Amino acid sequence: MINGTFEKVGKTAKNLYGPRGMLVGGFTPEDQEVLLGFLESLQFKNLPVVFVSDTDNETLIKELISRPDRTGRGMESNLDRIIILSGITENEFHQTLSTYRALGLLRPLWATLTPTSETWRLSALIAELKKERSAMEKKQ
Repeated sequence: MINGTFEKVGKTAKNLYGPRGMLVGGFTPEDQEVLLGFLESLQFKNLPVVFVSDTDNETLIKELISRPDRTGRGMESNLDRIIILSGITENEFHQTLSTYRALGLLRPLWATLTPTSETWRLSALIAELKKERSAMEKKQ
């Protein structure tokens, strides 16, 4: 999103905004392991994954994305299921979305890090993603 409008993600080797990483919330410890196995199968190099939970609701996204790899792994999370991608290539983004469906896991709220969203608290970003999904589903 740029200046409040969506920007389509291309299909190039261009990196998305931010440090390379993935924020994950709302996954059971078992589903976290399935997700990590999935990422290994994609052979992503150096993709830190940070698992967030209810206690992170008021934390800024830029603070969460900078946590060490595998922070929060194995912890329960009652958040809405979310995946926020950062710093990966556009091609990796599309590969992640299309391949994720085959895992049989519940559909998450997807987002990419932006200069705006990194300054939001996790709870605000989740609320915005839920509103966006609802608006998109009404259009269909």
